[in-house]
Amino acid sequence: MENIAELINKISPEFVEIIEKRYRILKNIQYYQPIGRRLLANYTHFTERTLRTEIKKLLEFGLLEVDDNGMKLTKAGESLIGDMEEFIFNLKGLNRYVTNIENMYNCHCLIVPGDADSDESVKREMGKKAATLLKSLIKGKEIIAVTGGSTMAEIPRGITKTMEYENVMVVPARGGLGERVEYQANTIAAEMAKKLGAKYKLLFVPENLRPETLKTIIEEPVLSEVISMIKKADILIHGIGIAEEMARRRGLSQREIEIIKEKGAVAEAFGYYFDIEGKVVHYTPSAGIGIDEIKNISTVISVAGGKKKALAIKAFIKFFSPKYLITDEGAVTNLMNWEGTQGE
Repeated sequence: MENIAELINKISPEFVEIIEKRYRILKNIQYYQPIGRRLLANYTHFTERTLRTEIKKLLEFGLLEVDDNGMKLTKAGESLIGDMEEFIFNLKGLNRYVTNIENMYNCHCLIVPGDADSDESVKREMGKKAATLLKSLIKGKEIIAVTGGSTMAEIPRGITKTMEYENVMVVPARGGLGERVEYQANTIAAEMAKKLGAKYKLLFVPENLRPETLKTIIEEPVLSEVISMIKKADILIHGIGIAEEMARRRGLSQREIEIIKEKGAVAEAFGYYFDIEGKVVHYTPSAGIGIDEIKNISTVISVAGGKKKALAIKAFIKFFSPKYLITDEGAVTNLMNWEGTQGE
């Protein structure tokens, strides 16, 4: 398969572009079906003109069907998607990126084809991979901690509902950011527990409290019990943010944001801000897991994708190498290009 993919790339790179385009369309329809063309354009970032042309072809091939509710895959389309995934992975040469990342950063790497910045289905696919990995790691009595964010919110969706794990506890890794409720760590932890048939506890402590206020709140017995449990997590699943974006989401003042930028921060995780060398340059206190605790957790899974996050991913994994990194083609392509430039 790998040799065939290399040959196709050399002889007919335009063929690769066509295959990838149609794969993206089919994948988005699979996730959001039934779906109309305008909404599909929003998810894929293709123009409606491009979609009209490609959808016509896919209909001719018997891979799609259309009714009053929108487009959906036929049985042939569903079957083809499964066959295409490994082919696309090798066609894009992503196996080489896996090897490079694993050798450079000493972690297991899973890469989803595509770019989450321009294709909504890629974020869902990262969530699905994280869900599959998580279920393979659970033995039956773990404490699982999960952070918030739009990518993390895709993980419960990727879990096939089961009632196997009644002795597993799922907890939010951090306090809340006050963002959309579906992206909050509490919501994601509860949804994940329901899908796993596990127990869960929630942490109702907002971010950005003054240190003295935070200290008083977390000393309350109910909260201190939850925080103690969070810090004993066996598995941690977390995202990696772009420093400036996360600073704004956390409600930092414009002056604080400018200071963070002046210090060269490019990444954020757990309230800590990192420069490109993985050095902590700023910290905003909050309840939950901190960077000191993550080094004691046996299994850390970092999930982040999109070409804009390449430097953020690099900065964090230079500070701490997770056991698993789940990312996408957009991020690793930028990361490897950046590494190549630095090596010149």
